[in-house]
Amino acid sequence: MELFRRTSRSVRLTEAGAAFQPRASDLLGRLAADLDEAGRVGRGEAGRLDVAFITSATAIVSERLREFSRRRPDVQIKLHDGFTVDVLAALERGTADVGIVRDAEERDGIDLSLLTTERFVAVIPTEHPAARGDHVEATALAADPLILFPRTAGAQAFDLNTQPLRDAGIDVQVAQECSNWHTIIMFVAAGLGVTIAPYSVTTLLPPGAQRLELDGPPTASRIFMATRRGDNRPLVQAFIAASESVTGRGHDRTTRTH
Repeated sequence: MELFRRTSRSVRLTEAGAAFQPRASDLLGRLAADLDEAGRVGRGEAGRLDVAFITSATAIVSERLREFSRRRPDVQIKLHDGFTVDVLAALERGTADVGIVRDAEERDGIDLSLLTTERFVAVIPTEHPAARGDHVEATALAADPLILFPRTAGAQAFDLNTQPLRDAGIDVQVAQECSNWHTIIMFVAAGLGVTIAPYSVTTLLPPGAQRLELDGPPTASRIFMATRRGDNRPLVQAFIAASESVTGRGHDRTTRTH
């Protein structure tokens, strides 16, 4: 099919060429747009970022997502919540780009960047005898059913969470296992038991639940950003930079080398 008619002095469109011209212009326009989009993805200005996180760090995640979205408004963010072990597994599988975890064990191929630390507190029903004060000894909770997440959710997190009880010589036995802190706190408010929780999950307690400071040796919980070692993709680096601006300092890198 002839699209152009050439002479020694000019080039003109044939009827077929004139009919095809709008389609060709459209195709070229779409190609240019696709190339521009590919370039923006390559520079970390567009695309999709999968963020996996623990629900107890929702406030920390929200701050960083807000800053990242301000800097990269065209990036689609996909959120996944779960236990620390789930978040780390998603990173290792490649189904998450960035993870926010609590008291994570070190793993080969994963970098952990410290975001913040916080203390543990006791959460008890308001009808508990210890609710008359604002501090409590862990021994005062020994006879109460313990409500907590299972140890399989993260062995190190579980051990740190229950350290105040073990320091008091209490044999830790979880009476009710729950998959998230909201449910744990609601069960405490219903009078079904007590829990030891990171401070941040106790800032908005429902009626029936009360937070008490724990007497005894202090135990700290640490929240980390987790990324695959050597992942220098622009989107991941852009999220790290946004997070650092929220934190107000560079992260402390906790890496494992072999």
